Amino acid sequence: MQQHRTQSIGELLTDYLRETGLEKPLLERQVVEKWPEVMGPMIARLTRSVELKNGVLMVRISSAALKAQLFECRRELVEKLNNAVGAHVIDDVRLLG
Repeated sequence: MQQHRTQSIGELLTDYLRETGLEKPLLERQVVEKWPEVMGPMIARLTRSVELKNGVLMVRISSAALKAQLFECRRELVEKLNNAVGAHVIDDVRLLG
């Protein structure tokens, strides 16, 4: 007799994305898109670009003072952004001028 496990649509979709290799690119895109939401409107206004390459989020900031401030809390930024998407997607944040 076969046992069937009931899965939600969300679980099925997650399984499908993992099996097809689409989960990682989707999560990477979500991290980039979540930057303004996680960081807030002031920092979002001073952000010129956000890009993810090989687990490193590269953020161009137009304010040297803000860049220095964010540099001090890079570990916390990584944690906040990974928590925002619910997965370990980034390892580091590089702040560029």
